[in-house]
Amino acid sequence: MLPGTAVGERVEEGIGSAELADFISAGPDEWTSPRGLVSTIKIMVLLTVLSLAPAIMMMTTSFVRIIVVFGLLRQALGTQQLPPSQVMTSLALFMTLLVMAPTFEEVKDRAILPYIESNGRMGWEEAWDKGTRPLRSFMARQIADAENQEDVWMFYRHLPAEERRQEPKTWNDIPLKVLLPAYMISELKVAFLIGFQIYLPFLVIDIVVSSVTISMGMLMLPPAMISLPFKLILFVLVDGWQLVVGMLLDSFVVVGGS
Repeated sequence: MLPGTAVGERVEEGIGSAELADFISAGPDEWTSPRGLVSTIKIMVLLTVLSLAPAIMMMTTSFVRIIVVFGLLRQALGTQQLPPSQVMTSLALFMTLLVMAPTFEEVKDRAILPYIESNGRMGWEEAWDKGTRPLRSFMARQIADAENQEDVWMFYRHLPAEERRQEPKTWNDIPLKVLLPAYMISELKVAFLIGFQIYLPFLVIDIVVSSVTISMGMLMLPPAMISLPFKLILFVLVDGWQLVVGMLLDSFVVVGGS
């Protein structure tokens, strides 16, 4: 937390909109001055974060598990490019918003709104710490529910020695550079397990159709062409979309963060 400042005293933390406009219009001489270099670095960091924000948000949410399962479902059905990737991605995004709504609401209440309303009294470091805690909590719950804590320790053991002097007691003690890759590995494991369950009934259809076509001597007719209608009718009869989407939504642990 930044200390209170007297009237007229310049706050060095962050760049206000007026200051940013003055800095941009100042020209190269100001940009390369000692004070200008600090502002330049801050702007570069801000632009980098903004450009990577969509990818970072997708990798720290439920999107990874959902989109991987949808990809495996499409392969199991053997429909090639159907449903289109845009449709699958859009459905995955909508489901991600539904699953992550409580977490995003907590981030807004804990970090975004207080930072906006603080008028410079809250530093971006404090806002970052408060904003990442709900995401940490969400990722930690998914890892713990899948019993993939060993992935966390695998990455933790590769930290520099000076960062491993004290063993972490809580999830908040785990650095983000360890928690993020561990979370993604955990999500991929869970997605593959769900995909295995989806694949089994379609694999049975493929085996039966392949055996029948070979026994009837229809070697020139691709078995995939014959099995596709049976897969589609099976998927429709059992209400496959509801089963898959429901299984995905039920696989996430979503409760109020602490």
